[in-house]
Amino acid sequence: SNLLAMNALLINICCAGGEMQLSEILQKINQGWVQATKEPFTEHPLAMLFRKEFRQKIVDIVEEFDPFYEVKASVGAGNWASVPWLSILNPNMTTTTQDGVYPVYLFKADGTGFYLSLSQGTTTPTKKLGKRLAEKQAIEIKENILNKLPKLMSWGSRDIHLNAKTSLGQSYEKANIVAKYYDAKSIPSDDRLKEDLNILLMLYKQLEDFSWMPKSDETRIEPIIGQNFESLSKPFLLLAGISGTGKTRFVRQQALASSCNGSLEDTYCLVSVRPDWHEPSDLLGYTSRLSGDTNYVTTAVLQFLVKAWQEIEKTGINLEGRAITGEKTQLDNVRPYWLCLDEMNLAPVEQYFADYLSVLETREWIWADKDFTYSTDPLLTSNVIKNLSQEGQAKLRTDLALPEGALWERFLNFGIGIPFNLIVAGTVNMDETTHGFSRKVIDRALSFDFGEFFPNNYDEYFSPKSEPKTLSYPIWSSALESKELLPDIDADGAKSIEFLKSINMVLNNSPFKLAYRALNELLLSVISHQPQTDTELQAVWDDFLMCKVLPRIEGDVDKLASTQSNNSILDDLLLTLSIQLDDISAGEVRRDLSRQKLDTEDKTILIACRSVAKLTWMKNRLALGFTSFWP
Repeated sequence: SNLLAMNALLINICCAGGEMQLSEILQKINQGWVQATKEPFTEHPLAMLFRKEFRQKIVDIVEEFDPFYEVKASVGAGNWASVPWLSILNPNMTTTTQDGVYPVYLFKADGTGFYLSLSQGTTTPTKKLGKRLAEKQAIEIKENILNKLPKLMSWGSRDIHLNAKTSLGQSYEKANIVAKYYDAKSIPSDDRLKEDLNILLMLYKQLEDFSWMPKSDETRIEPIIGQNFESLSKPFLLLAGISGTGKTRFVRQQALASSCNGSLEDTYCLVSVRPDWHEPSDLLGYTSRLSGDTNYVTTAVLQFLVKAWQEIEKTGINLEGRAITGEKTQLDNVRPYWLCLDEMNLAPVEQYFADYLSVLETREWIWADKDFTYSTDPLLTSNVIKNLSQEGQAKLRTDLALPEGALWERFLNFGIGIPFNLIVAGTVNMDETTHGFSRKVIDRALSFDFGEFFPNNYDEYFSPKSEPKTLSYPIWSSALESKELLPDIDADGAKSIEFLKSINMVLNNSPFKLAYRALNELLLSVISHQPQTDTELQAVWDDFLMCKVLPRIEGDVDKLASTQSNNSILDDLLLTLSIQLDDISAGEVRRDLSRQKLDTEDKTILIACRSVAKLTWMKNRLALGFTSFWP
């Protein structure tokens, strides 16, 4: 466009006379920002000026102070940001703008000025604590730092106003600790700009010597688990898809991402399901008296469960009672243990997996501030262990690689339950050689149409542009007990409840009607993902439909006939979703909650509504006489 060409010409004319001063670059950015955001983003000259020339000027100053500091700049990823920024990271304190404390240049959305701010990352704390608790922690950090370094108060001001219209841009205002403001009409000389930055860098470096986290977090040990893990709402996954899409590899990669040592030896167990499995003993072992003694024959699955319990024991979590107790910070050092049941439905799942399916529903988390209690019924009862002979108990302990101690005593007294860090993922193919799933199985699992959630893109085979998010185990079991963790956008759960009621109206008088378990798991999904807008909330609902509702629906025209219209249940659901998911039902506008971009500051991937597409596919399939969710 003419405006774009004029913008480029202004910048090129300025550069033609030689290298621009820092103050000139800042003036160009402020003068051109509002107009630039109305123009195409890709290769825009103002974006290039910001990312290259402006960043290099700051790099030159920072490298004189400390060559190991990292400088990052962003004007957006794919689209213009409301508030462009340039951050300076001390690797001893943080390596990401999503967490920790760091200096950052923040530019006002209306181009009238900019701030040099000492700020803090809020993305990771919000994911870990929820918005309200994260904001409370941010205030405590701010006060701690200002008390430790009173010189900051005389260097700048505590409040900033960025005039941003997006929630992300507005969040930078609350994250500010102290800032110095520069009006676009009176930008100081380069010497003054450099002096201001150096003073802030010196004060920033002094923070290495202080403990500025809130008291409740000061004693935490360095976490093993990464800060960007996504907490699942249920620790049992069904990965359904055609052969060769990478379902088993996905589980391996998840275990590898959370292993922390690059090895699968501890945190991953692959078990190939046999077609002749019909009893829980095929999975968990059995008592044998063939040798004349009473012994227990273990399995790889039982041994892996015990390894997961040993991981919990290592962190110092209290194992003495029927319920284990600990602190939230201890969970940072408990890795997820991934059990992959390959070709899970080669045998009838509700038969050989019956014990796990029942005990899964007994898991209970209770939180009191940052202290937790976790309990579960046993998969292998204490009576089974106690009824073994002394030699049989000793052999069992040896087979499980268990020393004498607190964990073995726990198993003797309370049996072996489901460790909270165990995630079971079953790979599933649907063909003439496999068994279907009963609703008992589907209702207790998160079912993923693998090709929809993690598509195979041939064009990215050699150079992937996205990756699955790293998943971790759930730390809540009841939304009723965790209501305070619901995000502000759905603080009392009312929106999600109304959404599920509208779905249930369609499913009423059918075998697919939903009950309390579905509501609880929907609200737990909202807690896990912490949506901040209605669009993000609808994305959670969309994935919930894909994982928990649509897998239950199957049948012929008669079974799927609507009781409320002359259409099918599928037609009525599509009509309901056009209202309930109105923000995301058209176009690629919702955030992908399962994947993220590689090698970009903004990791967000935008996709189309999954459930609407799936329902349309199921409806077209019904025209052939029968339909189901499964590919």
